[in-house]
Amino acid sequence: MSYAESPALANHLMDTVLPVRPAMVDRGSAIRMKPGMVEDLLASGTAKAMVISQRKALVSSDGLWFGDAGPLWQALQAAELGPVVAIYLGTTAGPSSPAEGTPILLFTVAEPPVPGSALVPADAEWAGFREVAGRLDAQHTALFIEASAISNWHATHTHCPQCGVPTDIEAGGWVRRCPADNSEHYPRTDPAIIVTVVGPDGRLLLGGGGPVDAKNYSTLAGFVEPGESLEQAVVREIAEEVGVRVTACQYLGSQSWPFPASLMLGFTATTNDADARPDGVEVTRARWFSREELQAAVLSGEITISTRLSIARSLIEHWYGGVIEDLLP
Repeated sequence: MSYAESPALANHLMDTVLPVRPAMVDRGSAIRMKPGMVEDLLASGTAKAMVISQRKALVSSDGLWFGDAGPLWQALQAAELGPVVAIYLGTTAGPSSPAEGTPILLFTVAEPPVPGSALVPADAEWAGFREVAGRLDAQHTALFIEASAISNWHATHTHCPQCGVPTDIEAGGWVRRCPADNSEHYPRTDPAIIVTVVGPDGRLLLGGGGPVDAKNYSTLAGFVEPGESLEQAVVREIAEEVGVRVTACQYLGSQSWPFPASLMLGFTATTNDADARPDGVEVTRARWFSREELQAAVLSGEITISTRLSIARSLIEHWYGGVIEDLLP
C-alpha cells in the first residue's frame, strides 16, 4: 500500500522531521580568522576558485566552473573588470570535483569576463542558480548557495551603517570592519517561515500569487518580524494571507535561499477551519487538496507545484507521504 492510499500512515509522517542533508563544504570558521589566510591560499597552488558576477556564476557542462585560484586572481586583477573580492568558502567535504579537501575561494567581479577570453574557457557560461540547479550535484549546489549568500551581502553592505565609512574586509571575507569606529559587521540572514497547512479532514491548503487563474500552487510563507517567535510568525502569516486560524504547528527543517538572504524555516500546521480567504495581495488564490486530488491535478496539468529544488516541495511531499509524480514534458 502506498502512502497516498493510506492517510493514516501519511499523517503519521507529519510527526517526523525532514532528513538532515550532510554538509558538502567544511567552512572552516576558525581557519578563516587567521590573518592573511586568503593570501596564503592564493600562493599555495592548491586552491580552486569559482567566479560570481551580477548574481550569476560561471558554469560548465559538468556544473560550476573552477579555475586555479592564484593565476585566476592575478588575471582578474589585471583585466580591470572593477573591484574584485576574494572570499574563503571552505574546503570540499564530499565526493565531487574539485576533490574532497580542496580549498575553495570565491571571486566576485563587477563586470563579467566574456567566455572564450583569456580568463574564461569558451565552454563556460554565466548562469543564475535557478537556471542550472537541476544539473548541479550536492557539492556544487552547496557552494553556489553559499557563494550567492555571501556575495549578495558584500554587494549591499560596503559601508559602515553607523558612520558611513567604507569598511575593510577581514576573516576570509566573512567580516567587514569599520576603520573609523572599529565596529564589526557580519553577513545578514533573514528568517522566513514556510508552511504546509492541513485542515480538519487531512486536506492540504496551497496558494499562489499573481493572476487569479494562474496554475502554480505552493506552500504559504512570510518573513519573521522583529520580536516574534517562529511559531507566532506561522500563526500571523497564515491568518493574514488566507484567513485561516492555526491551532498547532511543528518545525520540520530548513533551507537556505539566499536570493538575496533568506533562511526558509519549514513548518507543518493544523487548523480547524475549512474555508480559506486569500488576501488578494500576496495570495490571490487558495485551494484545498486531498492526496488523490493533488496528484491528479499535477498529472493532468491543471496545476503546477514547487520544483524539487525547494523546501516547499519537500514539505508538500512530506504531507503526501511520498514522491508526487510530475507531468512529463
